[in-house]
Amino acid sequence: MHAENTVSPSDASAAEVTKQVEQWKQGRLQRLTAPDGWLSLVGLEWLHPGANRVGSASDNDIVLKVGPAHLGVVTLAADGTAKIVLAKDSGATIDGKPAQEATLVDDIQAGENGHPTTIAFGAANFYVIERDGRKGLRVKDADAATRKHFLGLDYYPIDPSWRIVADWVPFDPPHKLEIGSVLGTIDKVDVPGKAVFKRDGHTFELLPYQEEPGGELFFVLADRTSGKETYGAARFLYAALPKDGKVILDFNRAYNPPCAFTEYATCPLAPPENRLDVAVTAGEKKYRGSEH
Repeated sequence: MHAENTVSPSDASAAEVTKQVEQWKQGRLQRLTAPDGWLSLVGLEWLHPGANRVGSASDNDIVLKVGPAHLGVVTLAADGTAKIVLAKDSGATIDGKPAQEATLVDDIQAGENGHPTTIAFGAANFYVIERDGRKGLRVKDADAATRKHFLGLDYYPIDPSWRIVADWVPFDPPHKLEIGSVLGTIDKVDVPGKAVFKRDGHTFELLPYQEEPGGELFFVLADRTSGKETYGAARFLYAALPKDGKVILDFNRAYNPPCAFTEYATCPLAPPENRLDVAVTAGEKKYRGSEH
């Protein structure tokens, strides 16, 4: 969920807006379709306490769609530590190196700039993620059907009028906002302020949070196109940090969460506060290949 090229002058011309959005769209497509991008997801398997036998054979506790029949055993200790012992003939690597066993660093422990311990086998791999106290294996395969048969992204025509210079109203202290997820979990996030803007004679507000301290503003939003022309659960939008009391919302860069493309992602849902009573006819449309 990385953003790029979000900083631009508030008086950008239509031609500049179009050029920047086109560049952003190219980067968006590259990230999505990368060998380890969201289209490569083929599994999200939750670990149970104790030993979890992992592999593609049906007699495993966790049956993978890809890989050796018996890959190894992942043991989840009472303190939340996960360790793996690979089968002797698995052919798998741990962080790119031949090894027999390791403690598995999950995505939360790794942090924004680190990397979770990755177990690779052929064109596939997995690492541990933690969500709401549960730990699971996020399984990726560069040869996944969702990646090999990707149908492309559809967008509304770029509309410079949807690049909006909004007023920024800071909150001190930050407000709390509840963000639900497709898993049914609820996260409480800190909202540093709100973006306020006018459209069609009406005033609207959006509440962002930051995925990392000092990071860009991240908006999870829905609008009157949601569930019709655009993905129903939410769309994502990043914005550069406020400057001189203004924040730039370029809805031409509103895009679908990973859940629009795969059932194995854990996406946030648009909170009620960010459900706009207006049709945002800009940005990414619903994915043609979506079955959910």
